[in-house]
Amino acid sequence: MDASTFVNFLRRQKFNDEGVSSITSQEQMKVEEHIFSIYRDFSLRYELDKSLPKLLKWEHAKFLITSLSNLPGTYECLDASRTWMCYWILHALSLLNIKLPEDIKDAVIEFLKKCQQPDGGFGGGPGQYSHLATTYAAVNSLCIIGSQKAYDAIDREALQKFIWDLKSPDGSFRMHRNGEVDVRGAYCAISVATLTNIHTKELFEKTANWIVSCQTYEGGFSGYPGTEAHGGYTFCGIASLILLNKGCLCDSSALLRWLVNKQMKLEGGFQGRTNKLVDGCYSFWQGAIFSLVNVLINKNNVYHSCLLLSEEALQRYILVCCQHSGGGLLDKPGKPRDIYHTCYTLSGLSVAQHSKREANIVGSSENELAETHPLYNITPDMVLKALTYFGQLEIPNTKSNL
Repeated sequence: MDASTFVNFLRRQKFNDEGVSSITSQEQMKVEEHIFSIYRDFSLRYELDKSLPKLLKWEHAKFLITSLSNLPGTYECLDASRTWMCYWILHALSLLNIKLPEDIKDAVIEFLKKCQQPDGGFGGGPGQYSHLATTYAAVNSLCIIGSQKAYDAIDREALQKFIWDLKSPDGSFRMHRNGEVDVRGAYCAISVATLTNIHTKELFEKTANWIVSCQTYEGGFSGYPGTEAHGGYTFCGIASLILLNKGCLCDSSALLRWLVNKQMKLEGGFQGRTNKLVDGCYSFWQGAIFSLVNVLINKNNVYHSCLLLSEEALQRYILVCCQHSGGGLLDKPGKPRDIYHTCYTLSGLSVAQHSKREANIVGSSENELAETHPLYNITPDMVLKALTYFGQLEIPNTKSNL
């Protein structure tokens, strides 16, 4: 497609408010105009260099490695998310195929060990309150490192007890003791439990039915029954059901209908909710769901070549609109770079590249990232290694307080 054809195609995708202006429609058109100008300029550069767009791998790697030991003062508000920052950085580096020295890995392990509390959960930092989300981040981080020392840092019996203590009688999970209940809690508990082989049928009794109750009339999943469908919650809901082998309980047709309507026509990226703006992190939160839905509708074990995801449009949005020239990725043009969006936007790029049997790479083949597992969001080899190691160990049998 030449530059003028591409620009004319994008022009036809612009939002039409049908004469009814609102704050959200105004914001949508403002973002579209910004992104349209970026694509228009890019199309002219592409005419001169067909290898574009280019993934700035080394710039991203430098930004991430620096962030592992030295963060600016703007990250002070994330002091309770330091285990998350370990995960975001380690996973993004693994997608870029960057290997860290053993001494840095050991330092991360020692830090994460300090974050595991006597109750078995991990806090966001040493001495901080145990939380299911930061526990998920810490366990994923240790599985990414994947050494004996990393695995041994997890007190599996105490961790199982911690998860039991957060379970409600209806099968849902609180994020922390006396904390809120939402579908993130179920996903974090299930993901951690399956990776470390501490899951039991009793531990997740009624959980699948509670998760299904979070599917909304739109087709996506909300954080809690009766609230609005959201990209992150939808990923947590459907991934949890599949990990529990209960994916058949959801309305996959409604889910797919909701999902395809979240990929933005002009931008190519995803919005997290209806009438919201595009955001790079949803490249994973919603992009990964297509592979999961494909599993649900693939009743005859025949691989579907079309997932109704425009992989090329998603990759183009990430590579053209979401890269910071100095390294790191962002929500959308005009937003600052950060390690959260770097992690999940790269994860979405990986999903888009590997959603079919053969890799589909926009730009040069050098843009290819490592594959990420659509259920756990760590690379498949790391998932297999963890499942193999922990699968050889006896499942703890802590008592339920219910």
